[in-house]
This record gives sequence, C-alpha cells and structure tokens, in this order.
Amino acid sequence: MIPVSALNAHGRTKTLTRSITLDAYYRTFGVSVIGAMDGRATGGVMAIDKEADAGGGRGAGRYAAASARRQPMRVQTDGSDGSLLVNVVLACGCALAAAVNAAAQLPGLPPVPLPDESVIFDTAEQPQVRVVVLTRGLEHPWGLAFLPDGRLLVTERPGRLRLVRGGVLDPTPVAGVPEVHAEGLAGLMDVALHPRFAENRLVYLTYSKPAGGGALVTLARGRLTDHGLADVRDIFQSDPVGGTAASRVVFAPDGSLFMTVGGAFGAATGGPRAQDPGDTVGKVVRLLDDGGIPDDNPFVGRDGYRPEIYSLGHRNQLGAALHPETGMLWANENGPLGGDEVNRIRAGANYGWPVVSYSREYAGGRVADRTFQAGMEPAEIVWLPSIAPSGMVFYDGDRFPNWRGHLFVGALRTGMIRNTGHLERIVFNEQGQEARREWLLTELRQRIRDVRQGPDGLLYVLTDADDGAVLRLEPVE
Repeated sequence: MIPVSALNAHGRTKTLTRSITLDAYYRTFGVSVIGAMDGRATGGVMAIDKEADAGGGRGAGRYAAASARRQPMRVQTDGSDGSLLVNVVLACGCALAAAVNAAAQLPGLPPVPLPDESVIFDTAEQPQVRVVVLTRGLEHPWGLAFLPDGRLLVTERPGRLRLVRGGVLDPTPVAGVPEVHAEGLAGLMDVALHPRFAENRLVYLTYSKPAGGGALVTLARGRLTDHGLADVRDIFQSDPVGGTAASRVVFAPDGSLFMTVGGAFGAATGGPRAQDPGDTVGKVVRLLDDGGIPDDNPFVGRDGYRPEIYSLGHRNQLGAALHPETGMLWANENGPLGGDEVNRIRAGANYGWPVVSYSREYAGGRVADRTFQAGMEPAEIVWLPSIAPSGMVFYDGDRFPNWRGHLFVGALRTGMIRNTGHLERIVFNEQGQEARREWLLTELRQRIRDVRQGPDGLLYVLTDADDGAVLRLEPVE
C-alpha cells in the first residue's frame, strides 16, 4: 500500500489521503512501479532511463530510483514532457510510505515536425538520399513487415496491428490481435511473416501479455485473412517480467526462429536473471515455427537449463537481424548509461550482462568492474555514449549499391539528450570488423524505432511518437 501525492507529466496534481495498491497508483497517476523492492526503508535519486525519451509522448519517460542499497525502483510516466514528482518510500516489512520527493526532466533539442514534402540529404558513400513520409497517424509504431501484395503490416505499441496500402493507412486495425499489457513502454512489439507466408498466411507477433500485475513476453501466431487474424494462439511465454521488456523475432534460414526476451534491468536486481539458465528473461530463445524446441538447441537435455535458450547474458534487446552472407543472428541491446552493444549471437554463448559491461548505472557508478571476462563473449560494437539502439537491418539490396553489407541501426536518442534520434550506418572492413559509422536523418530529430529493407530494395523507417510515421529512403538518381 502507498499513500502518495504526485504531480504527473501533464502538470496535474492529484492527492490521495488513503493508501492504495501499486496497480491503483498506476491507474490514478499514470505511472507504475516495476522495479524490485526489498521491503527495507530506503531513499533514492531519480534518473531517467535512456531507452525511453521523456519527450516521446505517452509512456515515454521511464525513471529508475536507485536506493542507498542500489535496489532500483522504476517508474514510468505517460506524459508529454516526462516530468514527474512522486512521494514514495520503501517501509519496513511490505508497506510503503511517502518520503522521497524527486523530479526529473531531460534536456533536449527543440522538436522538429516531419516535413510535408520529401527532403534530400547529403550522405557519405551514397551521394544523396530522398526521405519521403509514406504515412502518418501511427501511435508509437514498433515493427513492420512487407506483405507479398505490397501492403505493410505495422504494429502499434498500444496493441493494434495496422495495414498500409500505397502509403494510405487503413483506418480500421486488423482484428484478432491478443490483449496486450499496454502500460508505459510495454505492449505490442514485433511482427514477422512465416517464410512460407504465401502458402500458410501465418503472422507472428511479440507482445507483453498481462499476467498478475506484470507481464509475460509472449510470441503469438495467427493466420491473416480478409477479416483479420484467425486461429491466434500463444506459442511461447517468458518468465514473468515487471512489464517493460523488449522483444524481436527473426526467422533463421533453416525455418526455426529467434526471439529476444529483454527485461533484465538493474545490475543488482533484475540483471542476475540474465545469468540464470533456468530463467528465460535476458536471453535469446530459439524455437520451431510452432513453438516447439529444436533438438539441436545448445542446452537441450542439460539439467537446470531451459531448453529454449540459445544465448544468455543480455539486458534488453531491441533489434535483431540476420547477416545476409553468413546467416548468423546479430542483435543489439541497451545498456543503462553507455555500453549499448551489437553482438554476434552464437549458440550457447554468454554475453556477460551484468557481470561485464561498459555501462554505468543511472546514479553514475559502474555496472561492473570489468568489460571482459574469459568465457563471456565480447561485444562486436559498443556505443559510448548511448544511442538507445532499436530495430536494425543489414542492407543487401541494389538500390543503394554503395551501402551493400552495411548495418543500419535505429537510434532513439543520443547521450540522454531528447530529440537526438537518428539512423546509424555502420561499415565493416574485409575481416568483418567495424570500420566507420555515419549518422543519418539527424535533421529530423525523430526517435527511430525500426528500420527494414523492403522488397523494392529501399529502406523503410518507423518513427516512435504519438503521431508516428513510416519513412522511405530513396536514392537521388
């Protein structure tokens, strides 16, 4: 129970004179506590999680309150400016009482509206690109897929699946999407088509499934018909998470699928779950297309290990893509302050979180005292400061010939500064090692949630906003 008064992100103050549950607190103030609490009296300092943008709209500001014992309590706002004033304290036993006042607001650049007309930007190695706003009116779009008939499927975080045809957004969402835990940053996430979609019409969705005040990171499968999704069923569910845990899904060349399961937040609290082989949080799992477990998964038959697990030691992975030449899965993940990574995902490998890390806690201290340890995989690419990487893709089309083999990564923001999102292009040398990087679309000041290569060889980008958009990148010829 928690007696509180709060100034929410819209500047409205609400006060309760009675104690309420955390769920009721969320419904009243638009915030939710999703961190771990140890039942001792603690105080803390608020810091903003850079995976969300305090200026990014509903559910966009997420805060981590680090206690004197470094036990974090995360709070999410649903306001437009991300400001929050909350009175909270952890009391002895299981009670909560009002005690700590904290306010947080990220600095940022002035926002820039998306242009009504196409714009041309100079870029390296590809002289100029044209950016076209293909469609608008999407509420925090998260993932997209290309249908054989030319339409786009786009997920919206609040729980809607949308169709875009010829740049026009269908006003009616696709029916049949499961109920999602759409609170804060949780909700409907990725979408993928079965490799034989033309035959079976199967669509896969990752989403936060409501479960006892929290959520389960879930993979659902359904058949796309003229009337919506049919025969929808869950084929995988993670262990419980506090609510905000990212997930991508990618089909492998052999027809199996990879699914990332994030949510291992807090080096001293949720982080150790990433190292627990009996827990699916903080892992990449590998499944058959019906949710079954492949016989050649690395931990099948090993005591204490979940057989779905393909790799472990991850914090929160927001992007995943197959390398076009090797077929290997690459995935990125967000650190707290600095230490975002891209990793080559190997069967049975441990990627170290939170034992090894380049990151700092939001309060400033280092997550770990080392960045490498024998038996743990080093990161392929590291960002200092953070860019909050999200969706990513290797380009292998022919419309941008000078960009073939390059990795494109969406960035939600840079260095804890609002309105600094961009698209990052990473070039590799002949040995497959990082050679150079370029920032694209910085002038737009948009949070880039996803990037995909279309069947036409062009790049498509999702902007994460209340009024999100699909952008198309074209060469200027």
